[in-house]
Amino acid sequence: MPDIVDLGAYGQDFVADPYPYYAKLRAEGPVHFVRLPDGQEAWLVVGYDEVRSVLADQRLSKDWTTYGATEATEEEKTLVNMLDSDPPEHTRLRKLVAKEFTSRRVEALRPRVQSITDELVDAMLASPDGRADLVEALAFPLPMTVICELLGVPDLERDDFRAWSNEMVAPTSQEAAEAAQRAMARYLPVLIEEKRHNPGDDLLSALIRTSDEDGDRLAGEELTGMAFLLLVAGHETTVNLISNGVRALLQHPEQLAALRADPSLLDNAVEEMLRYDGPVETATWRFTTEPIEVGGAVIPARAMVLVALASADRDPERFAAADDFDITRDARGHVAFGHGIHFCLGAPLARMEGRIAVRTLLDRCPGLALDAEPDALKWRSGMLIRGTEQLPVRW
Repeated sequence: MPDIVDLGAYGQDFVADPYPYYAKLRAEGPVHFVRLPDGQEAWLVVGYDEVRSVLADQRLSKDWTTYGATEATEEEKTLVNMLDSDPPEHTRLRKLVAKEFTSRRVEALRPRVQSITDELVDAMLASPDGRADLVEALAFPLPMTVICELLGVPDLERDDFRAWSNEMVAPTSQEAAEAAQRAMARYLPVLIEEKRHNPGDDLLSALIRTSDEDGDRLAGEELTGMAFLLLVAGHETTVNLISNGVRALLQHPEQLAALRADPSLLDNAVEEMLRYDGPVETATWRFTTEPIEVGGAVIPARAMVLVALASADRDPERFAAADDFDITRDARGHVAFGHGIHFCLGAPLARMEGRIAVRTLLDRCPGLALDAEPDALKWRSGMLIRGTEQLPVRW
């Protein structure tokens, strides 16, 4: 085995700002054998070209129940979904959900997304001291409300769901993560059964009803796994797209001024937010089904592979002056939403919510500014989701 790079030795500096460390790794090669901060060992892919290649290489499996190093618990099996599957099973599952999660259904949400955003900003601006935590006031409740309404999750259960989801993507401890999995695995089948008896016009009811031309439909545990994936992925990424994006603007006043001066730059600005400091630092686990060569390194069979999306999007071989935040650059080709067959199905919804949230904030808050020193911000744990736990702002 090659020499191991101990990412845990970098401490909290790596959590708060991993980009200089990724730059150092890229300069030494596009693929490295690493020890993660949680102690696991894996192959880390950091170069842009190699990241794209690995994301599209079907010799790497997403089925951790077959190739993973640990046995799946009953709760984990209940929550297995299409992100954990390979073709042809992945193809089948994605086809069924894509049949209902259409661009038309997403576009129909636009007025409601704007209405929710307006309500949240109204409440935020009512603060008597002109200060708020933007995560709590807008970045979290907007996508959580949208995805829960889209899927038909009752209002009173959303706070519990938030706590479970947070534990599962950024665990505070192994015990807490397992407790969240158990709670989620108990809750979702009950929700689905309720939808079977009292269907609505929500996406979850549609997924229960839908079938393809051959009569194929989602089975019980497949529905549970799909609901889990859509609920968690449907809000976690967008929370941090909004908060990371607004933070980037506030820390680059010349870019904020340029966007205020030319609102037509908004769509491009959101793409640059995704590239510069996207919400997903590394893609979920992949496993080699045979020895493969990537970027000059030979990764053995049944090895765990972690793909650093954040590193790829700062690779100067692909993006000139990659560490600069520039809302006028052509950010196309970024991999913030992944690449290949597992490209994020909810990307259009996340983009819509991000654009509406940022535009509304700029329109309503001309004096918006950070209300904390950047070094004082507390970052979420783990290498999956990238974002701060709070984002204090004033206006």
